[in-house]
Amino acid sequence: MSEVEILEKIKSELNIIEETLKTYLDSQHPFINQVSEYIIFSGGKRIRPLLTVLCAKLFLNENLNNRYLETIYRTSILFEYLHAATLLHDDVVDSAEFRRGRKAARNLWGNQATILVGDYLYAKALRLASLLENPRVMDVITQTTLLMSEGEILQLLNLDNTTLTEAEYEEVIYRKTAVLISACCEVGAILGEAKPNECLLLKNFGKYLGLAFQIIDDLLDYLSEETGKDLGKDFKEGKITLPVIYALQLADTEEKNTLLYLLKTPEVEKKDFETAKKIIEKNQGFIKSKEKAEQYINLAKDCLKELPNNFYKDLLLFISDYLLKRKK
Repeated sequence: MSEVEILEKIKSELNIIEETLKTYLDSQHPFINQVSEYIIFSGGKRIRPLLTVLCAKLFLNENLNNRYLETIYRTSILFEYLHAATLLHDDVVDSAEFRRGRKAARNLWGNQATILVGDYLYAKALRLASLLENPRVMDVITQTTLLMSEGEILQLLNLDNTTLTEAEYEEVIYRKTAVLISACCEVGAILGEAKPNECLLLKNFGKYLGLAFQIIDDLLDYLSEETGKDLGKDFKEGKITLPVIYALQLADTEEKNTLLYLLKTPEVEKKDFETAKKIIEKNQGFIKSKEKAEQYINLAKDCLKELPNNFYKDLLLFISDYLLKRKK
C-alpha cells in the first residue's frame, strides 16, 4: 500500500468525520453551538474519531449498509466531543490565554460559559453513546470519563511536585490522555464485532499509542513553536513532565537546584526557560523521552500483529509512525 493511497484514504475518512461533527452540533441555543464550534473546529487532528472508525473497519466487510456506517461515524465523534470538553475545562483550570494558536474560549466568553459548554459537550457525548443501546460501549465510555477526571485532578495535585517519579507521571498521562485513545480503539473493535481478545489487543494498542502521544506532546512544549500554544507553557505552570524527570535524575547538584528553582518561579522569562532547556538537553531529558515514546509506539504496533492483515491495519501502523514524528 503506497503512502499516497494511505493519505487519500485518511483524508476521505476525515472529511466524513468532519461533516458528522457538524451534523450533530445541533443545540437549539445558538450560543452553545458557537462556543462548541469554536473549540471543535479550531484545527484538531481528529485522531480519536479516526481511530474508532479504522478499528471498526478493520473487522468489517467493505460492503456495509449505509445505516451501520452512519452509526460508526456517529459513535466516533463522541470522542471528539469528550476531548473538546476536556480542553475547555483545562483552559479554565490553567488560566490559558491561547489554544491551538487562537484565543482560548475563556478569553472570549469567560470562565463560567466555558465550563458550562464543556459540560454540554460531555453530556452530548454520553447521549450519542446511549443511542447505540450497547451496555459494553456505555461501560467503556463511563469508565473512561471517570478515569479522565481523576487524571486531571492528579495533575493538579502534582503541580510543582519535583519528586514526581516516572511511574507517577505515567499514571497521570494514562488517565489524562491515553485512556481516551484506548477507549476510541476498544469501542471501534466492539462496533466491528471483534472477538474479546481482539478488543483487548486494540484497547492496549490505544493505551500505548496514547502514552506515546502525550510524551511527544510534553516534548513539544520545549522543542516546537508549532503546537499552537506558548512554548514552555507547561514548564512555566510548574508541570513536571518526563523530560524534567529524566534530567533531574542525571543533573549535578548545581543544575538540579537551578532547574528546581526555575520550576517554582512564578514568572519565568524567556532566557530562564532557555537555561532550563539547556540543562534538560545536557542531561538527556529530551532524548530519553523520545526513546520512551518510541518504546510505546513499538508496543502499540506489537498489539496489531495478531489482527487481520488488511488496508485498515496499514492505516493504523501509518498513524502510529505519524504520531511519533509529529511536529505539532
